[in-house]
Amino acid sequence: MTLFARLASDVQLMFRRPPRQQYGALCYRAKKKSGEIEVLLMTSRDTGRWVIPKGWPMTRKCAHEVAMQEAFEEAGVRGVVETETLGAYTYSKVLRDGVQVICKVQVYALEATDMAKNFKEKGERRIEWVSFDEAAGRVHEPELRHLFLAFKQRMGDRLAAKAAKQIPEVRQIPAE
Repeated sequence: MTLFARLASDVQLMFRRPPRQQYGALCYRAKKKSGEIEVLLMTSRDTGRWVIPKGWPMTRKCAHEVAMQEAFEEAGVRGVVETETLGAYTYSKVLRDGVQVICKVQVYALEATDMAKNFKEKGERRIEWVSFDEAAGRVHEPELRHLFLAFKQRMGDRLAAKAAKQIPEVRQIPAE
């Protein structure tokens, strides 16, 4: 690498900003009749792409509490949020002043227990409950797609373990 190319690379690295932190909720629920798990997707207000509820840190709120509040404000979802993160993904966001920044979103699972009829951003987004595979196909960010599929696997494992506990053990009666 030439000296000039190395200097240009170093200068570029000096001006690169770290990602901005956000917190998001992967909202899920079981269908009443089939028990099948579905997840929430909504459109962003600016680009209309499919996303999950997310937002900036809030004073005196833990990350998972921010995710829970954003789910309510943006989609009207109330529920129980996990305190451990599922993982994270990054995306590019254009701020109001036109500056483009990279955002890192820590994602928390939120089991939906209720949907509010009225909430802060009602009517500003489309909201849909879809399968894991449908959600993974709609989102643009590969890391978010991976989170949906990893969570699908985790939920499948959890349901299989629960079913195994409910099956009575079969004992062989010794032959006489």
